[in-house]
Amino acid sequence: MNAADTETGSAPAHEKQVAASGRRLSVAPMMDWTDRHCRVFHRQITRHTWLYTEMVTTGALVYGDVERHLRYDEVEHPVALQLGGSEPADLAKSAKLGQEWGYDEINLNCGCPSERVQKGAFGACLMNEPQLVADCVKAMRDAVTIDVTVKHRIGIDHSEEYGFVRDFVGTVADAGCRTFIVHARNAILKGLSPKENREIPPLRYEVAYQLKREFPELEIIINGGVKSDDEIALHLEHIDGVMLGREAYHNPWTMANWDARFYGDTAAPKTRAEVLAAMVPYIADQLAQHGGRGLKLNGITRHMLGLTTGLPGARAFRQMLSDPKKLASGDPRLLLEAASQIRSL
Repeated sequence: MNAADTETGSAPAHEKQVAASGRRLSVAPMMDWTDRHCRVFHRQITRHTWLYTEMVTTGALVYGDVERHLRYDEVEHPVALQLGGSEPADLAKSAKLGQEWGYDEINLNCGCPSERVQKGAFGACLMNEPQLVADCVKAMRDAVTIDVTVKHRIGIDHSEEYGFVRDFVGTVADAGCRTFIVHARNAILKGLSPKENREIPPLRYEVAYQLKREFPELEIIINGGVKSDDEIALHLEHIDGVMLGREAYHNPWTMANWDARFYGDTAAPKTRAEVLAAMVPYIADQLAQHGGRGLKLNGITRHMLGLTTGLPGARAFRQMLSDPKKLASGDPRLLLEAASQIRSL
């Protein structure tokens, strides 16, 4: 099944093998942000960082438009599909679809605290049912041969008892999960918005460190509040990987040195100008294929506004890529015109 878009070409096999060698660094799944266009853009900056889809619910795959939710470009590898759900059979079907479409990993969301997700009985509230999560993991592992991983919080509401997350990880690990992505904050299920849940509960990285000490055979990846390469390096002294979210999205050039520093890649990274130039034919092709189905120029360029953060002319760059009249032209060369506003690309 040739499910992924291949119009921009796939990465050479040897590059995929290198890229898939470890989840030392990854970009978090973020609703409305890490769509397939965002991931193609991020892949121009870093060859080896793991990329994650937005959360896709099992209902969307079992009853909805599979192609719409799972279509991606081969250049995105290594790329993981994050699922939201709590019915083992539906998760197994969805995971199998993910593998058939060529994803490198299936990740189960046990960390989202939004009320909408809670009404679906999945996300962070699943941490209160570790045996159900274990059953879900087992069902998915029985259905696929790729990695099944879990992303979760360190606690629910205001309890800071380490035993809660330790028992959750232990129970799910017994079902065969070897990789846990630990958002090092509690999830407050009532009274805080998703945004507040990313900011108000205190970060407790030491909990993730303790999980690694107690479960040395597991891959423990930390998430939450990380903003710099030096912070990444400090975390990697204690755990196996680091996942960045908002910082990677709003300041994507922070990823430019990751391949060299954290993966030992000696190949020269693209410059910002080369990143923008690489996106022009991709955008033209996507608009030609999917423009009739509602895709607009700003549906892709919106992910690129932070590329020039900190450079002289960055404001003019953002304004040009946000100008409704210019965007209405649908001309991907607008990227190059915007780039001309920057004096040191």
